[in-house]
Amino acid sequence: MAQAAGCDVMLSDGLKQTELPQDQDSPRRGVLVQMSSGTTGAAKVITRTWEEIATDVESYAAFFTASAAMTPVIACPVTHSYGLIAGVFVVLHRGHVLVVLDSLNPKYILRRLRETDQPLLYTSPAMLHTLARLLPKDQMLHAANTSGTVLPEAWFQLIRARSTHLFQQYGCSEAGCVAINPDLQSPYDVGRPLPHVTLTAGRNGTPDAVRINVAGRSIDTGDLGHLNDTGMLVFTARADDMINVAGLNVYPQDIEKVVMALPGVSDAVAFRISDPHSGARAGLLYSGTETEETIRQACRAALAGFQRPALIQHLPALPRQANGKISRREIAAEFTPESADA
Repeated sequence: MAQAAGCDVMLSDGLKQTELPQDQDSPRRGVLVQMSSGTTGAAKVITRTWEEIATDVESYAAFFTASAAMTPVIACPVTHSYGLIAGVFVVLHRGHVLVVLDSLNPKYILRRLRETDQPLLYTSPAMLHTLARLLPKDQMLHAANTSGTVLPEAWFQLIRARSTHLFQQYGCSEAGCVAINPDLQSPYDVGRPLPHVTLTAGRNGTPDAVRINVAGRSIDTGDLGHLNDTGMLVFTARADDMINVAGLNVYPQDIEKVVMALPGVSDAVAFRISDPHSGARAGLLYSGTETEETIRQACRAALAGFQRPALIQHLPALPRQANGKISRREIAAEFTPESADA
């Protein structure tokens, strides 16, 4: 990975130094080297200059005034851009005392939050969900920030109910954080653009590609969404997750919203499966106590025929990653029926 990233030297355990010869001879400016998550494809090597990151930090701190008086508590890896840039660098820029937790034990995190004045928690969606479930009924999370994935509806409802302040930030590895929602009331309202970026997407409720223009570069995020009348970016889906059914677009979240509205469904994910007649159809995995027939009835009542799942399967728990993300690509590879592949 270091060789592919163009690094000259790698320091490993015990500060052992390994030279990594590179093809280019010209001196290069210092950069922060990052690897994308690889959730939607092969991990990419991304380099950003420190000048670009300084601009991010200044814009973030100036725009996100709702958090200015709070004490950030970083309960996520500071080797990740979320914890490092939005967390550590912004705190240092503001001159605040930094609280970085070296244990991700949920009970330890809750104790440290109780000991901190006006704590703002930076952590993963999965950890937020765990903390909201463990929190005593007479206590609330003072403030929490979520990033990296849209919260599943059931998770969002629980976390929102147990948080006095709930924030959402949106961005990508190539550009860092580019939008923030300072009062999250819907998991899909991912934020308004920061001052140093220009963000384009669909309009009038019609989703289109989300593109970022920053530092003279145009970046296609791979997401679909639209900007509402207030300038809020409303997330629709990953472009790769959209299901084209005989030329008609089906967005997984439209199916998931219908299914998650049922009281006996605790989690759900829609994904693409092959279909010999229409090219593709939707599949659905869900967990909870509802029957498959109840799910089908709800979909028949609320969805058009081309939107309804051709495959519905119950699981004890959905295969989410440690950070709460779910890979529809991996789910499709595992759960698409063999007859559909043929």
